[in-house]
Amino acid sequence: MAEQEEFEGKADSGASNFFPQQCSALRKNGHVLIKGRPCKIVEMTTSKTGKHGHAKVHLVGIDIFTQKKYEDICPSTHNMDVPRVNRKDYQLTNIDDGYLCLMDDGGDMREDLKIPEGDLGKEIQAKFDNDESLLLTVLKAMDEEAVIAQKPLQANK
Repeated sequence: MAEQEEFEGKADSGASNFFPQQCSALRKNGHVLIKGRPCKIVEMTTSKTGKHGHAKVHLVGIDIFTQKKYEDICPSTHNMDVPRVNRKDYQLTNIDDGYLCLMDDGGDMREDLKIPEGDLGKEIQAKFDNDESLLLTVLKAMDEEAVIAQKPLQANK
């Protein structure tokens, strides 16, 4: 009975956030989890099969949220976890106390994302202050979301 109590309140296993894929099936510019972080694969090399077994795949990935570089080596026949990455564009309607007010294609509003840090955040703030209409690209992976890009909103002609 004591064991069961430890697991209460942890109904979400998070398994839907990623799926397994054989290491040899991964491709450059694809995504992979390295040290539990969702990364875009920027470099991938495969060593020859040695006398003790499998060919090894050396992966270099950049974290899609923090831009930090990660590396991993995995036998080509083993599975690695691939994050489910969703990309969605939102129209910027307002900036309120450091939070972005965003509207999707269906007219649904959300106000739970902060302005990104660094140059992108400064650029978004400056263009918003200049009354420019912006479309912001939001990336979601592993229950994390962040604005990764902005572009001018094209008026329908």
